[in-house]
Amino acid sequence: MSANAADINAVEVRALRKTYRAPGSGAPVEALKGIDLAIPQGSIFGLLGPNGAGKSTFINILAGLVVKTSGAVRIWGFDQDENPRMSRASIGVVPQELNVDPFFTPREALEAQAGLYGVPKARRRSDEILAAVGLSDKADAYARSLSGGMKRRLLVAKALAHDPSVLVLDEPTAGVDLELRRMLWDYVRTLHARGVTIILTTHYLEEAQAMCDRIAIVNHGQVVACDTTARLLGSLDSKTLVIRADVALTEAPQALADLRPSVRPDGALALSYPPSTGDPIALLDRVRDAGIRVRDVATEEPDLEDVFLALTSSAA
Repeated sequence: MSANAADINAVEVRALRKTYRAPGSGAPVEALKGIDLAIPQGSIFGLLGPNGAGKSTFINILAGLVVKTSGAVRIWGFDQDENPRMSRASIGVVPQELNVDPFFTPREALEAQAGLYGVPKARRRSDEILAAVGLSDKADAYARSLSGGMKRRLLVAKALAHDPSVLVLDEPTAGVDLELRRMLWDYVRTLHARGVTIILTTHYLEEAQAMCDRIAIVNHGQVVACDTTARLLGSLDSKTLVIRADVALTEAPQALADLRPSVRPDGALALSYPPSTGDPIALLDRVRDAGIRVRDVATEEPDLEDVFLALTSSAA
C-alpha cells in the first residue's frame, strides 16, 4: 500500500481523548487525556507505560475497535474520520490475547482475513506469510491443535494478511519461549527492512531498548516522554559507580549515604552520582576514607528501565 505523500508520518494523533462512562453514578473515566503523537514512517516505535496507562485504548482506537471521544487520527496519511476504510486497511494489529478461531486452519484464517480487507485472491500471500512465521507444516491443521507459541505466530501472520504499512505488536513475546522470541524479532527486522513501520508495546524494557529507534512513554493517559531511544537514555543525569573491595561488603558505610549506596549480592558497592557535577575520582577518595580498600572499579550507564521508572514515578 502506498502513502499519499513520500514524507508523511506513519501515524499522527492530535488531541486524542477517550472517556469511558462509569457504571452507575460513578464519575467518567478519562483513559486518554489529549495525546499528541507522531510516529515516523519506517521506524520501530516503542509505546511503553505501566498497566492502566492507556496503551491498549490507544491501540484499539488506531485499529478502529474503540471509538475516540475527540481528536484526530491519521494512519498512513488517511484521516480516520474522513477515510475510515483506508485508515483501517493501513494497519495490522497483533493483540495480546490468543484469540484464534479453533475451527479454522492457519491457511483458512489468513484467506478469510485477506478477504475481509478486500485483497483479491491473486494478490494474497497466505502460504508465503505462513512460511515466514514457521507455520508451513501446520497450514492445514486446525488452529485448536496449535501450541501457544504457534498461535502467537498465527496472530502475527493474520495481522500481515492484508499487507499493512503499519504493524502493531501488543506484548508479542509475553509468555513465549526464547526460540519463538528470537524468531519473532528476526521477522520483525525483516519486515522493518521492507519498509513496514512497527509499533511495539512490551513490558520487557530490554527488548524495547534493543529494538526501538524512538520511544514514547505513556502514564495516566498522557505522553510523559517521546524521543529517540538514545536521547531518552541520555536524559538522566545519573551514573552508577560499582566498587569491588578486597573483602565482599555486607552493608554500605553510613558516610556514603548521600550517594544512595547499595550492596549487591556479590558484595560489590554501587553508588549513584550525577556525571554533570560529580567527580568519580573524588568519590573514590571518599570510599577510601570510609575504610574500603578498592580492588576494582566500573561505571554503569542508566538503562531504559531507569528512565521508565523516573518518568512514570514523577508523573504519578
